[in-house]
Amino acid sequence: MSNMSLLAYDGIEDGNFSDTETDATIDFTAMLMDPHNDCNNSWFDCESKLQSQSQHDQSYYLGQYVLGVLDYSSQYGIDYSISYTATNVIGRPTKFPSYGDYPETFTMRTYGDWWQRAPSSTREVQPQNLPSLPTHDFIVVCFEKFVVPTEVAIFETFNPGGVVRIWAYSITKHWTCLWEAKNSDMIQPPSNYPRNSRRFAPPLKKSNFITKTLRIEFNHSQLNYYTEIDAIMLCGRSVSMGCMQQLISPIGQKLDNSKEDTSSGPIICKLRTLNFQPSCRENYAVKLHDFINNDLSQFLMENNIKSRQQLNSSIFLTDLPFEILLKILSYLDLKSLFRMGHASRLFYDISTHPLLYGELSLKPYWQLTNSKLLCTLARRATMLRKLDLSWCGGFGEVSPTEFKKFLTQRGDNLTHLRLNSCKFLNASCIETVGIVCDNLTELSLRNCAIDPPLLNFSCLANLKNLERLDLFQTAFESELLLSMLEGNRKLKHLNLAFCGVSVNMDNVATHLATYNTQLVSLDMWKAHFLTTRGLQALARCQHLEELDLGWCLREATLGDSLNQLLSNCPKLKKLFLSAVRGITERDLINIATLGKNLEQLDLMGILNITHERVYDILMHCTKLQLLDLSFCDSIMDRDFDVIANWSRLFNVEIKSSRIYDAR
Repeated sequence: MSNMSLLAYDGIEDGNFSDTETDATIDFTAMLMDPHNDCNNSWFDCESKLQSQSQHDQSYYLGQYVLGVLDYSSQYGIDYSISYTATNVIGRPTKFPSYGDYPETFTMRTYGDWWQRAPSSTREVQPQNLPSLPTHDFIVVCFEKFVVPTEVAIFETFNPGGVVRIWAYSITKHWTCLWEAKNSDMIQPPSNYPRNSRRFAPPLKKSNFITKTLRIEFNHSQLNYYTEIDAIMLCGRSVSMGCMQQLISPIGQKLDNSKEDTSSGPIICKLRTLNFQPSCRENYAVKLHDFINNDLSQFLMENNIKSRQQLNSSIFLTDLPFEILLKILSYLDLKSLFRMGHASRLFYDISTHPLLYGELSLKPYWQLTNSKLLCTLARRATMLRKLDLSWCGGFGEVSPTEFKKFLTQRGDNLTHLRLNSCKFLNASCIETVGIVCDNLTELSLRNCAIDPPLLNFSCLANLKNLERLDLFQTAFESELLLSMLEGNRKLKHLNLAFCGVSVNMDNVATHLATYNTQLVSLDMWKAHFLTTRGLQALARCQHLEELDLGWCLREATLGDSLNQLLSNCPKLKKLFLSAVRGITERDLINIATLGKNLEQLDLMGILNITHERVYDILMHCTKLQLLDLSFCDSIMDRDFDVIANWSRLFNVEIKSSRIYDAR
C-alpha cells in the first residue's frame, strides 16, 4: 500500500482545500502515473474470454500487411510521387530480402545527428519531458482486421536500426507501447552497422488487447545514412465480432456504474476515479474498503509516531523556502509535476505555480493529450511563452474548439508555437493563431497539409515578429508567403521544403533578397520553379549559413549564379545540392575555393564529379565534417579505396553508394 498515502492526500482537495479549484483532468493524472493501464484492467483481458468462446467463435493465427497509412511525420518523397513515400509500406514487401536503396520504400528526411548540428537546429521546449531515446519520426498504419497482437515485423531494406518504439491503438481508444528500445540497443560501433536487410520483430510486451492500428517510432541519431522500410506486418490471434462486442459492453457498463455508485465513501470513489489498482487481484474493492475502515487510522498513527521518533531533529523538505522548492520543481517533467500535486497542499500550490508552466511541451505525451488536459493547463499556464503541441490530438482527442479556446486564453503572450503534424487543425484554428498570437517569433506548421486544404492562412499575414517560420510539407498560397516575408523583416530561419507546385521559388528568392537580408537558413528542398535567377537573388542574403537546394534546381547549367552565391555568402556552413544536375567542374572548383567555412556538403547524384575535384574540396574546405557523394556515377569502383583513405586522412564522413562509414 505504498501508494496509499500519496493518493489519499488527493482527497484533501475536496475537503480542507475547498478554496482551490479542482483540476478537471484527474483521470489524465492517473494515466500519467500508469500510461499503460489498459492492460491492467480486468475488463480488458480478452484471453480468458477468447478461451471461453473458443467452442463458438474459433480464433486463428493471422498475419497481415498494411492496409493504409493514417499519419506520418516526414518522408523523403513527394505525395504525388511513388518514390520514397510513406504509402510504400502498404501491402507485401516488394524488395525484401534484397538490400540497397530502392525508391519503392518508405524513407524519412534525416539521418544521424547532422540536422541537429546545422545552424537551423532548434532547442526542445521543456526538454526534461523527453525520454532517454527521443522520437524523431513516426508513421501510423492500419490493417484490415482486429487481432490480439503477438508479433510486429518491420522489413528494413537499407540502413536498418532506427526503430525505437512500437505502439498499438486498442478498441478502447487508448495507445499502449508494445516494445521500446533501450539505450544499449542503439549504441553500436560503426563497424557493426548492419549492411543487410532485416526483418525486425522485437519481443512484444505480453498483453491481451485488440488492435488493428500501429504506430512505429524512429530515432535517427545512430543511423549512418537514410533508413528505408519496405513493409510492416502485424501478426496475432483473430477476434470475432461477437467477442469484441462482449469486450466492449462491460467497458460502458463499468464506466456507467462508477458514475452511479454512491454506496461507497469519498476516498474509495476518488480511488476508483483514479483507476487505482491495489496489489490484490480479487475482491480488491472489498479488501480496500476493509483497510480504509479498519486499518488506515492505525497505519497513519504508527507511521507518524515513527516519523517523529526518527526525524525529530531533521530538516524536512517542506522547511525549505518557497523559492527554493519552486526552483527544484522546475527541473521536473510534466508527469512529476502532476504527481507532486497530490502529495500535500504545499506541493499542490508549488506544482501549479505559473512559473513552472512558462514552457509546455506535450509532444512526448502525444498519446495522453486531450481537450481536458488543455483545459487544466489553461488554468495553470498563465505565463505561457512557448508551446509545443506537435503530434498531439490524433483520433479526435483534441477538438479544434478546445484548442482555439486555449489559444484565446493563453496565446497572447506566446513567442514560440509548434503545431507539427497536428491533425485537429482547421481553417478556424489557423485564423485564431494569426489573430491572437501576434507576438510569435517562431511558428512551426510542419506536415499540416490536410484535405481539403486550409483556407484561412491569410490571417497569418498579421504576424510581424517572426524570426523562424517552418512550413515543411504544408500547402499554402504563394501570395500569402510573399506578404508574410514583407511583414517579417527579422526573419532568420525559413523552411519551405515540399511546399507544393503552387509556389514560384524565384519570386520567393527575390522577396527574401529584398525584405529578409538577415536570413541565416533557408530550406527549399524539393521545391519547384527555382532557376538561376532565384539563385542570383539569394546571393544578396549575405548572412546565410545554411542553404538546402536539393532536388530543386533542374537547369542544364547554373552559369555564374553559384559562384555569386559562394562569393557573397562566406558564412555558409551547410550547402545541400542533391541532384542539382547543372553542377559543372567549374562549380566544384568554386566550392573548393570559396567554401572555407563549409561543414556539411551534399553533392549526391552529381553526374560529372571526379575524385580530383573531391580531393580539391577536401584539401581546401578544412572545416568539412560531412560530404555526401552517393550515386555520383562518374566515380568508378577504382576510386572507392582512395576516397576511403581520404575520409580517414581528412577526418570527414564521406557518404557513398559503396562506402557506409569509411572510418
